[in-house]
Amino acid sequence: MPALEERIARLACWRGPITLEPLKGGLTNISYVATDGPEKFVVRCGDDIPVHHVFRDRERAASIAAFEAGLSPEIVHVEPGIMVLRFIEGRTFDEAGVRANVARLVALLSTCHREVGRHVRGPVNMFWVFHVIRDYVRLLDADAKYLAVADRLELAQPAMPIVFGHHDLLPGNFIDDGRRIWLIDWEYGGFGTAMFDLANLSSNATFDEAQDRALLDAYFEGKVTDELRRGFVAMKAASILREALWAMVSDVHLKTPGVDYQAYAREYLARFERLRP
Repeated sequence: MPALEERIARLACWRGPITLEPLKGGLTNISYVATDGPEKFVVRCGDDIPVHHVFRDRERAASIAAFEAGLSPEIVHVEPGIMVLRFIEGRTFDEAGVRANVARLVALLSTCHREVGRHVRGPVNMFWVFHVIRDYVRLLDADAKYLAVADRLELAQPAMPIVFGHHDLLPGNFIDDGRRIWLIDWEYGGFGTAMFDLANLSSNATFDEAQDRALLDAYFEGKVTDELRRGFVAMKAASILREALWAMVSDVHLKTPGVDYQAYAREYLARFERLRP
């Protein structure tokens, strides 16, 4: 995309000529690694995506708060459609990496839920997966059975405190630099309950029942009631269904180069059918 790359090269934050390398892996954004002398940066490019409830001013607010809470890299430049962050040198997780680092990730999520909301400023999102599912179903004119499913899964949720969560815990959003784990990409950051982040972490890394028990016991310090477990199973199903519907909406409304949204939707619908409580 020559025009976009030319625009990036002219950003006021650079100290000299830069080199750009496409950064693969994003499902909705176009990103680059920019080398500016001895330093590297990530350049995230993307406008608001109202069909996904993604608004860049709110992503920016969440990212700044996450940096101030010690979880995410610093933003060094922002302008419409572009955000430049410091590059983190490290290993991006895959599903196996997530499953092998549950204790470290629970500590990270506990910090997120405890601290990020204390730093965030300005308008922010409220993320409630059951609203998202209903909105997607109506947007797609999809099978109405999913509305009934959302109602049933929502009724299984226990009362929990409101915290600030990430809500997009794909393995690729964790980077291990050898000393600590960073959490990146705050498009869906907002207030909600801890249950979605826990279920989302599990569903995106295909945890089994034993791994789910270990996750809940670690986060809730062994104080896991039957009600919490039932709510978690229901939320895990909701997380998987939301991911499938997200891909279906993306296939209609987005055209990110190199992303097969239909295959992604099929994968998560298959996961949903295997898990559905």
